[in-house]
Amino acid sequence: MLLLGADEAGKGPVIGSMFIAGLVIEEERLFDLAAFGVRDSKQLTPEKREILAKKITRIATDQYILEVPPHVIDELRLVMTMNDLMVRSFAQVVQRLYADRAILDAADVDAARFASRVRIASKTSMELIAEHKADERHHVVSAASILAKVRRDASMRELEARLGCRIGSGYPHDQDTIDFLRNWVRENRELPPCARHSWATAQRIKASFI
Repeated sequence: MLLLGADEAGKGPVIGSMFIAGLVIEEERLFDLAAFGVRDSKQLTPEKREILAKKITRIATDQYILEVPPHVIDELRLVMTMNDLMVRSFAQVVQRLYADRAILDAADVDAARFASRVRIASKTSMELIAEHKADERHHVVSAASILAKVRRDASMRELEARLGCRIGSGYPHDQDTIDFLRNWVRENRELPPCARHSWATAQRIKASFI
């Protein structure tokens, strides 16, 4: 039996892309994930996540990671809610993969509604469920969360290298992120392309300088 797990990284940051990872493994490989020490990516150090991502990839039957860049998030939020965007993104990942059963980390307060909407949007025939905290309860979803987080972290490091300055995690609670945005707007009189312009944090910083 093939199992698909899917989870996101980067839904809330004001800077950087969001990533949704889908991972397909054979059911008996769940024991390998447990043996590796796979668990929710938020409970692991960056170094441990990178080591696990390589091990996960080696035993995966298939995988796909969707990147949703900041400008795409901004454009889509003009015509849909963030919940709609999450349904659309998870559905794209489900469409790219095949399994007998899919388990998603619910990106909606109503997990059953999220599962139903993704099922309809993806037109999948596989069994599909969504649960809150699925990344803590199902190893295949934990593994997907690790893949998504590793890709997100790498993208932020690449962004810092390209811009030649510290950006931090990209989350609104990170002082390095806020300092970067303030300095950029102060010098350029506009928000950087890597920011999600539709986020309240970005709009507030922009308004304070322009």
